[in-house]
Amino acid sequence: MIGFYKSFFQFLTRTFFLFLLFALLFPSSEANAKIFSLSPSTRLVGAVSTYTVKEGESLIEIARSFDLGYNAIIQANPGIDPFVPGDGISVTIPSRWILPSVETQTGIVINLSEFRLYYFFGKADARFVQTFPVGIGSEGHETPLGVFKIIEKTANPAWYVPKSIQLENPTLPKVVPPGPDNPLGTHALRLSNPSILLHGTNRPFAVGRMDSHGCLRLYPEDIPILFMLVSKGTAVTIVRQPIKVVVEADRVYMEVHNDPYVELTLQDVANLLIRKGLLGRVNAVKMREVFNKKDGIPVDITY
Repeated sequence: MIGFYKSFFQFLTRTFFLFLLFALLFPSSEANAKIFSLSPSTRLVGAVSTYTVKEGESLIEIARSFDLGYNAIIQANPGIDPFVPGDGISVTIPSRWILPSVETQTGIVINLSEFRLYYFFGKADARFVQTFPVGIGSEGHETPLGVFKIIEKTANPAWYVPKSIQLENPTLPKVVPPGPDNPLGTHALRLSNPSILLHGTNRPFAVGRMDSHGCLRLYPEDIPILFMLVSKGTAVTIVRQPIKVVVEADRVYMEVHNDPYVELTLQDVANLLIRKGLLGRVNAVKMREVFNKKDGIPVDITY
C-alpha cells in the first residue's frame, strides 16, 4: 500500500509540474501538453475530437493550437482548403495515436511516417509518454533511421551553416547567431549522428512537413519542454511505420499514414496482422476502409 501511494504521489507531482511549466511558459496558448499515463498494457492514447473554425482561421493555425503538425490536420480533413477552410465548418482534431511498435518503450521514439515524436519516461510503476509533432528531412535529405542518443544540449544555439546549405544559398553567413532569425530556434539537442539535431524553428509552419536537411523540428513552444525533460545519453529511436496495429481492451485498432516513401498494399497490412496473430480477428471491409483513407486516425477494425 505504501508503494501505491508513493507511485501515485510521483505521478501527481510530475504531471502537475509539466502542466505548470507549460502554463507558465505559454499562458496564452490553446495547445495542450500531450502527456499520458501508461499502464503495462497501454498502446493507445489520446482522443479524436472536433473543432469549429472561427473567422479567418486556417487549418495550419488550428493544427498548431492543438499541437498537431500540418500533415496530421490535412490527412484527417481531406477536401478542406488548409488556408481558407471556411468559417463555422467542423474539422476533425486527430489527437489519438497508437504508440509506435518498438522493442523497448524508453527514451525518445520518432515515427517519420506520422511526423511525431514520443518521449517515454518514469519508472515501472509510474510511466508516462509525452508526444509532439515534428518536421523531418526533405527528399534527398531524409532523416536517418536507427538508434541514437543525445550527446549535447544547447540553449540559445548558434547555427553553423553546413557547406551544403551554403552552396544552395550563398547569401547565408557562415554562422547565424541566436535570435529570432535563427533556424534552430531557442534550443537544440544533438544526436550521436552529429549532423542530426532535434531543435526549435523560426518557421513553425514547417512542423508536419518534409522541409529540413535531415534535422527534426519542433514548434517553438514544444522544444523548451522536451529540452527540460531529456538528458544527455537519452536514447533516440527513429522508425518508419506507416501502418500501426494494436490490441486495446480486447479490440483491434489500425492506424494508417500516407507516407510518400512507402508504397503500401493491402498485402502489407495482411502480413502485419499475420505476424501479430490478428488476421482472424479483423473485419476485412473495415480494414480496407482504413487502408484507403490513410487519415492517421486509429480505428476499431475488430470482426
